[in-house]
Amino acid sequence: MADPTQSEQTETMNIYILTYNCARTLVNPSIFAPHLFHGLPANSLSPEFLVICLQEFAPISAAFLGGSFLTPYFNAWRDIVRLASSSKDHSYVNVISRNVGMTGIMVFARDDVADHVKWLRTAGVGVGLGEMGNKGAVGLRIGYQSPGMAREVEFTWVSAHLAPMEDGLERRNEDYKNIVKRLVFVSDSSSRKPVAGDEEDEDAPLLQGDDPSQQIDEASACGMYASSSHLFFAGDLNYRTSLLRPSPQDVDEKFPHPTTNEADPKHFQQLLAEDQLTQQVKAGKTLHGLSEAPITFPPTYKYRTDGNKAVIFASGEEDDRQHWSWARHRWPSWCDRIFFWNDRGNGNNIKVTPQKYTCLPLFTTSDHRPVALAATVPLKALPNARQWGEGEGVPTAAPFDIDPDWRSRRAQARKKELAVGLMAYLALTWEGNGLLLATTIGAIGGWLVLRSLLTG
Repeated sequence: MADPTQSEQTETMNIYILTYNCARTLVNPSIFAPHLFHGLPANSLSPEFLVICLQEFAPISAAFLGGSFLTPYFNAWRDIVRLASSSKDHSYVNVISRNVGMTGIMVFARDDVADHVKWLRTAGVGVGLGEMGNKGAVGLRIGYQSPGMAREVEFTWVSAHLAPMEDGLERRNEDYKNIVKRLVFVSDSSSRKPVAGDEEDEDAPLLQGDDPSQQIDEASACGMYASSSHLFFAGDLNYRTSLLRPSPQDVDEKFPHPTTNEADPKHFQQLLAEDQLTQQVKAGKTLHGLSEAPITFPPTYKYRTDGNKAVIFASGEEDDRQHWSWARHRWPSWCDRIFFWNDRGNGNNIKVTPQKYTCLPLFTTSDHRPVALAATVPLKALPNARQWGEGEGVPTAAPFDIDPDWRSRRAQARKKELAVGLMAYLALTWEGNGLLLATTIGAIGGWLVLRSLLTG
């Protein structure tokens, strides 16, 4: 008799996405791991894909220099996944890990499906100062086809970090526009198809356009809105609940606190009604065509943390008996979000189905709470969709054209990142300080020796 569980698995794909702003601090695997899968529905099977979207996941020196400087930060998350899955029915293979500056993304495939990943494509763009990667987006696209499937199914995951501050609304909208225009997916020559049980691949910063010898097939290059791909867009999107900073009166009267009474002025649902992102999406000004599951969890930013505790909220969801300690100079907001593309307007029923959307506990290393989405997706290839704005109904392709200069702009920004990263390393790290001191002493010593030879 056929295993009904296996039959169900061949018809749908279970995906678990986590987004977290790490506040430039190395996470502790033994503390985070017990909570990693908190966002899964009760008694659910291990998802086929685990996608971890990270913002500010390393200090600017390590993030901008990349390579081996980032290895400890990626390895910490690999350790988290290994520890968290040790009690599960499956282990995970790290398919690929990439970053653009301080924004990273890691895709893990369950050990029994990792061999079904047929190809990988990557994309990255900076939208910070000088288009550097202190803010920006990094994306991964895969082709998946298991035995018995007639056609490949494509999945696209994007990790993003947009402009901060209450008054940065228009800048956030502009950041999203620039991401759509310049997040172009191409084959990644440094990646290879994963094999179950294989060693994790070596980390590499995303250097699209940085190497003139890199061959990019312009015909196959494609933006974020690919009609053939499922799309998930996650990150610290930074949309707030006000255009102005809070006053002392706001802190006392409007900041939410734990209560089950939704009519209470301090219930978080009252503040959620002011969410900028919800308003901007409805107005068609950002995240065009993307959807979000209902928010039933409290704001994920900005908390004051207690350094005496590793985990502030042990439950991660039901915090009605806890006290939320907010920073008084920022509005509590739902900065950390996960969206997906369902509204294609072509009448197909191949849709993402959210199973659970929640936040995880507050860890003392960050003023953000992680957010997780568990979802299922039919394992059916998406049909070709019409272009944005054609015909009736919901648009189905990119709202903005790809910038023809995306590659050269990224290459120029990458040069700036290396310069800033080196300066930050020398000025802000003990290792860099030591190197700078040794270089200075060596230069002075060399000058003294040379002077004595010339004057002797």
